[in-house]
Amino acid sequence: MNRKYLAFDIEITKILPDNVDNLKAYRPLGICCAAVLEAHADQARLWYSSDDDGMPLLQMRQQDLSKLVDFLVAQVLNGYTIVTWNGLGFDFDILAEESGRRKDCERLAVDHVDMMFHIFCEKGFAVSLEAAAKAIVSRGKPTGINGKIVPQLWAAGKTDEVLYYVANDCELTLEVAKISESQRHFSWITRRGTTGDMSLPNGWLIVRDAMKLPDPDTSWMDSPPWSRSRFTAWLQE
Repeated sequence: MNRKYLAFDIEITKILPDNVDNLKAYRPLGICCAAVLEAHADQARLWYSSDDDGMPLLQMRQQDLSKLVDFLVAQVLNGYTIVTWNGLGFDFDILAEESGRRKDCERLAVDHVDMMFHIFCEKGFAVSLEAAAKAIVSRGKPTGINGKIVPQLWAAGKTDEVLYYVANDCELTLEVAKISESQRHFSWITRRGTTGDMSLPNGWLIVRDAMKLPDPDTSWMDSPPWSRSRFTAWLQE
């Protein structure tokens, strides 16, 4: 397998209350920025809307988000495979709503590699990008910033910090995807501090194929497992 991967990630605009589990219950969330990083590229392409003076706007305009969708569609036609971390359950769902390009985003979503969704379909639980990156590339996200505080930073004008953060997420996503696939093996740091493992005999599966995996045994879990519809429901809306 010799895929040309393209990592993709968005950050939202809406400032949410503390301890929110279901971000999408507060939609529309808006998108403040996005990043795309192609394999072998020196740096990520950054996407945001700006005013006449070139200053970033609080929220991306629909026409700018539509251009982002056009870019992603074109890159897929150029032979790239989009790879995300929770892109099915979040990024493409929100992009579909904010861009007005639902059908295109649905197609992009089912034909891309969402590593977290693949892991969930095989294991029955989700793993964070941070946990994977620390195990595979020996580094995690920038300290002092996470997705929950990004909207506050953006609103406060700290846009450079946010753009660095979203670009770094793409870098980690791309590295985890390529290294894991080349080794046919995925690992992560568990909550107990041990290392979890998952075999990738056929590499990462696109969403369409991950959906076909049989349900894993989750009888050992203390709490009821999530349903796959948590990630896929928007495709049938």
